[in-house]
Amino acid sequence: MTAAAAPLVTQPHLRECPGCGLFQIVPAMAANMRSDCQRCGTALRATRADPTGHCLALTFASLVLFAVLWLAMLMKVSTAGIVHETTLLSGPGELVRHGLWPLAIAVAFTTALAPLGKFAGTLYVLVGLRMKTPPPNLRGIFLISRKLGTWAMLEVLLLGVFVAYTKLGDLVTIEVGPAVYALGILTVVIVWAELALDPQAVWEAIERRGQTHAPMPAVAPLEYRPGAAGCEGCGLVCVPAEHDGKCPRCGSTVHERKPDAIGRTIALVTAGAILYIPANVYPVLTVIQLGAGSPSTIMGGVEELIASKMYPLALLVFFASVLVPLFKLLGLVAMISATSLSGTAETAGILLRQRTRLYHIVAWIGRWSMVDIFMESLLGALVQFGSAVTIDPGVGALAFCAVVIVTIFAAEAFDPRLMWDAAAHNAHRKALPTAAERTARTQPAALALNSGRTPGSA
Repeated sequence: MTAAAAPLVTQPHLRECPGCGLFQIVPAMAANMRSDCQRCGTALRATRADPTGHCLALTFASLVLFAVLWLAMLMKVSTAGIVHETTLLSGPGELVRHGLWPLAIAVAFTTALAPLGKFAGTLYVLVGLRMKTPPPNLRGIFLISRKLGTWAMLEVLLLGVFVAYTKLGDLVTIEVGPAVYALGILTVVIVWAELALDPQAVWEAIERRGQTHAPMPAVAPLEYRPGAAGCEGCGLVCVPAEHDGKCPRCGSTVHERKPDAIGRTIALVTAGAILYIPANVYPVLTVIQLGAGSPSTIMGGVEELIASKMYPLALLVFFASVLVPLFKLLGLVAMISATSLSGTAETAGILLRQRTRLYHIVAWIGRWSMVDIFMESLLGALVQFGSAVTIDPGVGALAFCAVVIVTIFAAEAFDPRLMWDAAAHNAHRKALPTAAERTARTQPAALALNSGRTPGSA
């Protein structure tokens, strides 16, 4: 006997690939499957056996752990008979005391406000969808919570805590508090919750509950229509001219391509390159021990770790604080160049797939550079022992944080579909489809089984 086919949990629907702009049909899929773009390999959808239930439980757990993280003791440090306890709230407060209030705002937003908004918004929507009469504005809150996910950096904070703990070993005696353990567990739960969620299933549920921006068609079209574009907010393919330029499902403004993507990206990359210089020249922190100050730059901190034979930690800091920002800037320059340089039809497809993967890497990796900022915030809050030993944050940290934020905005401003548009034009419309030719490219996307089982599934 042959095994029965797995039941389908989705309906076929049309999607525009956010990586290359190809319109294609995402076929009906069973649970725990993934659909990839047939041209560039970008993931279009990953299904789950329970697309919202597991995430609901994990998001509630995240809120509980988040409360412990911010209210409990982080670390207790002592030296020369002086004991100092601190929480994560102490870091931004110390930055404000030194006049670095923009840095304090960045740390507080990425470690407190953005994660809280993401958790609370997701919980509001998932609970609301289970109610007989759902609460108002589910679509708007879910849209905001997904956008806040870009700026919620608790997993980076965990790495910053580890680096700070290691660096403090030679200066003070350290005792780890319950907040550190809560942060470690919370990081695992966050990743688990994200893997357990199918955002498209949530948007479809919101649509079924009638909470859309405008009336939706009874049957979603499976063919490309002239003027159609994919919504960046919820993925719905629509003709924005028919809805006053808005997505009828989530209400986001819909464009065929991000407006002025190249100009905005060039401006942000230029700003990031300029800020990269003071970020590496000026001290990011100063260690004052027995009245003698020792300013330290990013590279100076790496050299100190090497001198202390902490080679893995030195490599980690060098990679996150020096190489990653440089990699992002150079990667964005390469992608901007790809929108204007010509290539042959034989090589364009391979190169564009590589550049599209580069874009996804650049968009993901930039947040990890904040590890240095979180480390300096923690060190400044922990080590305040008067004349014995004090660590003060420096102006270089402010410039470095600006580099990280500017490059994140630059990656969001860039539109990778422009690289494919340029290649289609330069190849004389032979190898790659243009916007007018997408009507013929609505074949089913490629299907693949997920590499692992959905968290929480049987």
